[in-house]
Formats: sequence, structure tokens, C-alpha cells
Amino acid sequence: MNLEYLPVLMQLAIAVVVAVSMLGGAILIGQRGRRTPAKDIPYECGKDPIGPANPRFSVKFYMVAMLFILFDIETVFFFAWAVVYRHELANGPQILFAMLFFLAVLGVGLVYELRKKALDWTRHG
Repeated sequence: MNLEYLPVLMQLAIAVVVAVSMLGGAILIGQRGRRTPAKDIPYECGKDPIGPANPRFSVKFYMVAMLFILFDIETVFFFAWAVVYRHELANGPQILFAMLFFLAVLGVGLVYELRKKALDWTRHG
């Protein structure tokens, strides 16, 4: 066996021993108390909870979050394009037209979202 792998194997062995000993210690020393109704209530500054601990969210929140992530990623593409465009001025018009096409596709997507009322908060349902 190569001796150059010995430190890696030692570190792996130490990590496994530490992990197993911590889990074993928690199992041996840990308290196993009875479940009471007070332990099942979520903590809210010492006051009785007003509603359920995990309320349902409207799908609108998820839709807006997905649209935000989508446009945020597209903004990253714009930044990368700007960096490349600065260094590739010889192919400037070709790169510029490609990004204008990408921007047009984004615009069409935004118009589609607005027509489908994906960003309309006053609509119920």
C-alpha cells in the first residue's frame, strides 16, 4: 500500500470514530421523556399559538418565486454576456444580435406571463 494515502485513511478513520461515538453517546446519555401536549405546541414567545404551525400558502407565492428565479438566472446570463462582449469586440454584431434575440424571447415570456395574469395578486382562486 502506498504510504502517501495513509493520512487520508487516518483522517477518514478518525471522522468515522468521532461520528459513531457522538451518535452512540447521544443514544446512551440522551433523555427519553414522555410526550406531553405542551411539547407538541410550537414555541411562540410563551403565548398560546393562534393558528396551525405550518399554514398552507397560496400557489401564487410559488409561481412568483419560480418566475423570480427564472429571471434571476437570465440576469446572470446577461452578466456573462457582458463580460464576453467586452473581450470579443471583433465579433460584436454577431454577439449583440444573439443577445437581442435572447432579450426578445424574454420579452415574449414576460408578455405571456402578464396575459396569463401570473403576476396578478387581486385575482382570487
